[in-house]
Amino acid sequence: MNFKNILNELKEHLPFTATATAIAIIFTTFLLIKNNLIIHASSLFYIFHPLHLFFSAIVSAAIFYKYRKNIFLSLITGICISILIGSISDVIFPYFGSLLFKIPISFHLPIIEKPAIMLAVALLGSSIGIIAKRTKLPHFLHVFISVFASLLYIFAYSTNFSILTIFLIFIITIISVVIPCCLSDIVFPILCNKKIKIK
Repeated sequence: MNFKNILNELKEHLPFTATATAIAIIFTTFLLIKNNLIIHASSLFYIFHPLHLFFSAIVSAAIFYKYRKNIFLSLITGICISILIGSISDVIFPYFGSLLFKIPISFHLPIIEKPAIMLAVALLGSSIGIIAKRTKLPHFLHVFISVFASLLYIFAYSTNFSILTIFLIFIITIISVVIPCCLSDIVFPILCNKKIKIK
């Protein structure tokens, strides 16, 4: 039953995932390179990462609440999943992906460096998700913003860029965004429900 629900939700949300990823990569590249915003990448990362957690929490909490009408568990699910997967998507994957391709990079984890802000943003997003019960547009925005956050992390904390490096960064970003975002928005909230009620 869980597997069927996961497939149905993935099928509905996948077009939004692919579109958001493509648009965000093109848009981010243009802004960072053409307008030389790379010097502000660190500051921008600490704007887009909380936004990523916010929209991720909306979708995770809404999906969980869709199948199990428990406000407390929905809030906990939204908060935990958004912070865990947001950290993996925006920091862990880009960090280790950069190391894999021998791109020098330093490690920064927002939930450790600014825990109060990250928890507050995740709580707010989860609350909105339960109330609004909308997932498709927040999922699109989640993926779109996650691309920005992942790219900004690499540009903020790594050096020695080249054409090859930029290409490798795109590969790292796609993997960093698509897999964790679908896991956090769709797969994990459904798997967290042990008593799913099909409408």
